[in-house]
Amino acid sequence: MNERTLTQVIPAVPASDGAGVKLRRSLGASQMLRHDPFLMLDEFFSDNPDDYLAGFPAHPHRGFETVTYMLDGHMQHQDHLGNTGDLGPGDVQWMTAARGIIHSEMPQQREGRMRGFQLWINLPARLKMQPADYRDIAATAIPERTLAGGRVRVIAGHWHDASGTLDGPVQRDGTEPTMLDLQLDAGTSADVSLPAGHNAFVYAYEGQAEIGGESVPNRAAGLLGPGDMLRVHAGDSGVRMLVLAARPLGEPVVQYGPFVMNTREEIEQALRDYRDGTLAA
Repeated sequence: MNERTLTQVIPAVPASDGAGVKLRRSLGASQMLRHDPFLMLDEFFSDNPDDYLAGFPAHPHRGFETVTYMLDGHMQHQDHLGNTGDLGPGDVQWMTAARGIIHSEMPQQREGRMRGFQLWINLPARLKMQPADYRDIAATAIPERTLAGGRVRVIAGHWHDASGTLDGPVQRDGTEPTMLDLQLDAGTSADVSLPAGHNAFVYAYEGQAEIGGESVPNRAAGLLGPGDMLRVHAGDSGVRMLVLAARPLGEPVVQYGPFVMNTREEIEQALRDYRDGTLAA
């Protein structure tokens, strides 16, 4: 087995989006901080309603997928296709914007903690103009496995260990993503099988981890080198982290806000379509 090592640490920096929601952004904090096909990872986490109540009013997307993973709180999705989805603790929304979708994501609480993530995953050129798709995945539909000193939730892709293979509810063409929520107690470790040839990174959102003798601090993304296995050691207070991998596309990326295409001309067409009301037709 070829063990993956830590190649770069990207601290999550304060940012805001939507109508002023406060969050922390690691991947995507600049257009240089991507990890093909991953475009952006935001963590939102606040007990102060002023930080999240304004939400994300109606806005467009084209050319990629968004993944929303809730840890605490209640968020509602509505889109031009007529979909309404309520996301609570542990739930996931997997949305393929593709040709175009116009949606809103609004808090359904006036107080308490709002906590979760939004991940952007690029689509290959051949799939960017397919019809939009949307899926809500209830927390109860996400399989879990108890580990020695921890547990793992498998959102996308697969988990392999001596007990067998655990398949996540999301299996996607194009980028073939893996998305795991891994929790380890202090001083314990786990080996994570990841597809060779896929780009991968981790995000430590509680505690910190050690990979190949190098530290992934709390609230930081750690980009990983090549290999087919990741060995994670939990820090003194344990760790809870996202583990993400996907097949790189190796295609040009041209981004303008919520539109991600392969050429400037395609971005200009997206802007015209949005202006003319045909973006999501």
